Amino acid sequence: MVRTVPGTAVAMLTTFSERASVARALGGGVTGFLLKSGDPYELIAGVRAVADGAAFLSPKVARFFIEGLGGADGSGRLAREAEARARAAVLSPREREVLGLVGAGLSNPAIAARLHLVEGTVKAYVSAVLDRLGVRNRVQAAIVAHEAGLVSA
Repeated sequence: MVRTVPGTAVAMLTTFSERASVARALGGGVTGFLLKSGDPYELIAGVRAVADGAAFLSPKVARFFIEGLGGADGSGRLAREAEARARAAVLSPREREVLGLVGAGLSNPAIAARLHLVEGTVKAYVSAVLDRLGVRNRVQAAIVAHEAGLVSA
């Protein structure tokens, strides 16, 4: 709906509170994620917030994301993603594009063909990306690319 009618406020009311479901909904443009099991006042507050242009997450759902920030489960996935995005932000647009292709597992010749560049230019971009990210190899760069969300599905 959000892609079809930009500017539309969408709140999702569901029984599913798994991180993957919430992430897909938020990635699709939903600005409110409410649980059917929530308090009726919480549901009303959520709908009003979304209608007023704000974002709203059911408190139970918000807890998942708060735990992810600090790594209550030891992973700190959201913190790693934020750090990776910040690291990638220092790259030029072309360097970010090359990083995304490295993250997708493409070789230098494949990247060169995809971007219509000569292989030597791609090697220079990859070297610059490794240096600017402060990583030692393509595997570490690929991890940054994935965590920063630069790899196309």
